[in-house]
Amino acid sequence: MNLQRKLAAKVLKCGVEKIWIDPKNEKVRQAITRRDIRRFIKEGVIKKLPEKKKVKRKIKKRQQKTGSRKGSAGARIGKKTNWLRVVRPQRRLLKELKEKGQLKPLIYRKIYKMIKGNAFRSKAHLMSYLRDKELLKVEKK
Repeated sequence: MNLQRKLAAKVLKCGVEKIWIDPKNEKVRQAITRRDIRRFIKEGVIKKLPEKKKVKRKIKKRQQKTGSRKGSAGARIGKKTNWLRVVRPQRRLLKELKEKGQLKPLIYRKIYKMIKGNAFRSKAHLMSYLRDKELLKVEKK
């Protein structure tokens, strides 16, 4: 029975554990070739068992307090990640302003370089700088 199980596993391209052989059928024991195995598969004496569904369990997340944290803030979230979280939104805002035509000419590149130089803490800081220096075009009604 072991030989037949191994042959059937190779024919059906699955593991030995996935093979079911009808225990009532005695003819299966005489099967020696792959041809015999294929015939029994066609007859339904040998079958491939269906895959079991994996049960996914949700893990409840808990807030980590300061005592259980290991590593500094810079180790937990890298400097580069923090940098990108600040810079990308600022660059996006600057690009939008340029496309809308709200920036005065030749200002875009200067402000872009300032963003790169870490001159602004946030988008709000960038906007307040542009308003203070009167670099935004005000649409008149």
